[in-house]
Amino acid sequence: MAIETENGRAAQQVVLVTGAGAGIGRASALKLAEEGARVALLDVEEDRLEKVKKKIEHWGGEAIAVAADISKPEEVQRAIGAVLDKWGRLDTVFANAGINGTITPIENMEPEEWSETLDTNLKGTFLTVKYAIPALKEQGGSIIITSSINGNRVFSNFGFSAYSASKSGQVAFMKMAALELAQYGIRVNAICPGAIETHIDQNTDRTPELEEIRIPVEFPEGDQPLQDGPGKPAQVANLVLFLASKESNHVTGTEIYIDGAESLLRG
Repeated sequence: MAIETENGRAAQQVVLVTGAGAGIGRASALKLAEEGARVALLDVEEDRLEKVKKKIEHWGGEAIAVAADISKPEEVQRAIGAVLDKWGRLDTVFANAGINGTITPIENMEPEEWSETLDTNLKGTFLTVKYAIPALKEQGGSIIITSSINGNRVFSNFGFSAYSASKSGQVAFMKMAALELAQYGIRVNAICPGAIETHIDQNTDRTPELEEIRIPVEFPEGDQPLQDGPGKPAQVANLVLFLASKESNHVTGTEIYIDGAESLLRG
């Protein structure tokens, strides 16, 4: 992934990927590195980051690993500072990190549980974008946000009120940012995955009270019509690559669903 500098020479694009230790973030970081990008890997799990970094370096690619919590301003600032110290520029930001959080009825959800999900998913996206803007304004670039079909097309996953609110908020934030940043040549888009084979359920806390609010919903067999089963992180990574590349240089302010038509059945 080369970009042309002011002197007409080609340079490798620098990409920041949050939540890069697993799932969609890991697959996207590997794909971007495979295409020649220099990748800054950010995650709360340092061990996972090091494994991804070593894999990229084994291919002959360039990567740095920064352990950081995206809900904390000082840690996000430190992470972006590390990217600029290493490479002196930033071209693409993939704001991907997120959690499912506590899945429970609204009545039973504690304010702290609500805040944990919103702080990670929505505030974390805001902080990642906020602190990346000065570097992106230098030459323009791409911001990609991982939202979800939940909160945008699908509302039948009971107990997901905090998660859905955060994911809907990300899309609204993306549209506001796309208009605000267009004058600087910065594109902002969101991807909305459906069921994808990841380990996000590891940070999910489902409570028994869910059964009290669950409404029986019967879906047709094969609720991912395009293929039999959930999507793969690598399929999402292909979309991320497109949005990070010059091939999408007139695409901004758009949410793109990548769910095999699942949300058209479940909405």
